[in-house]
Amino acid sequence: VKAQTKRLGAEVAPVWSNGCLTSARRVFEVLRLTNAGKMQSTRAAQTMSKRTLQKVYKMRPALHAPHTAGRSVHGPNPMPFNSNIVHDMLHFKTSDNAKARGLLKTEAHDPKTWDNPFQHSVWTQEEVHGVENVHRPTQGMGDKMALGAVRFVRRFFDTLTGYSPAAMTKEMVMNRVIFLETVAGVPGMAGGMLRHLSSLRNMRRDHGWIHTLLEEAENERMHLLTFITIKQPGPWFRAAVIGTQGIFMTAFVGVYCLYPPVCHRFVGYVEEEAVHTYTDIITAMAEGGRLEEWMHELAPQIAVEYWYMRPGATMRDLMLVIRADEASHRDVNHSFADLAKDEMNPYVKQQQKEVRLVKRTILSEQMANKQFIRNVLTDWDKDQKGALSFEELRSWLAAISTGSERAIQDDEVKWVMS
Repeated sequence: VKAQTKRLGAEVAPVWSNGCLTSARRVFEVLRLTNAGKMQSTRAAQTMSKRTLQKVYKMRPALHAPHTAGRSVHGPNPMPFNSNIVHDMLHFKTSDNAKARGLLKTEAHDPKTWDNPFQHSVWTQEEVHGVENVHRPTQGMGDKMALGAVRFVRRFFDTLTGYSPAAMTKEMVMNRVIFLETVAGVPGMAGGMLRHLSSLRNMRRDHGWIHTLLEEAENERMHLLTFITIKQPGPWFRAAVIGTQGIFMTAFVGVYCLYPPVCHRFVGYVEEEAVHTYTDIITAMAEGGRLEEWMHELAPQIAVEYWYMRPGATMRDLMLVIRADEASHRDVNHSFADLAKDEMNPYVKQQQKEVRLVKRTILSEQMANKQFIRNVLTDWDKDQKGALSFEELRSWLAAISTGSERAIQDDEVKWVMS
């Protein structure tokens, strides 16, 4: 409290406006000041929202999903706190940011920070360990062509790079996953772009496909950005990526324009191979395996923040969540291949009940906050100015604090106002 007050100094205004009461309610409705005037910090960390912590401490603590939590579908700012707007299709995060670039509003003296604005999955321990190597049998000539192309490319690439699960090394694994992730991010972006153009051209809705495809592309890109923090490719490697991207992008866009289902089936089979590859890597990380040292090596910080991994997450944990991502992309693309181009995205349908529940929760919280503010002002705004003065705020804090016989200090009032 003293450090916070000293930092703010004369910047603290002697009036607490209605807007501040909304956030303060979360602090003082659940928490109470102890007789020593200190907050119960353990309960505070458990009960206060990330937004409240940001306002109070002017910092952005890492948020980790507990192992026992259910799978949450959200962006970096978890739903439902902070949203006056909830999209009908739950793809992108909602935030107080007026722009979609993920640049959070900061004070003039604070460094600018970036938060990934795309929705993505945060996996539980049960989900990452429950991924299975499954194969969808071919049905028809299109499926056979897609599977044949995937197997040919896999065999060619394994031969070219000398890859073998029985003889893998850290260098071999990093070269492989970096190269493959530069290609894996292409289909989602290409498919999303073409469906976007089709929606504009035909002046009709897309039925939820675009955002899911763009989300997939961004997720694959984050895989790449995570791996390049571990190893930086050389110039020849980068030249090979440029050539491969040009050839693959051109071919994929051409085929997608002609017959999208075969492209989604192709990606589904590619993701099946990706799940196989990451399973081999995870197996090699066991005790006595060729990648055993990765069991205890810490995962890059960018991965911890993006997937909300537990503190002290290792490279094995990283490979587990990436494998879960690839399994999700596998299922999504196989599902898209079975749909007509004008059918509703089934993954959007599954979220409709959740979205409606989120909306009801937000409206309920807003009504409760307004009523709380109304009650506080009615009871404590003696001069009827619509805000609490410094002394009125002191009186209110004394009333809701334990040990009300103790005088509330100026530092405490300023801290709450901050």
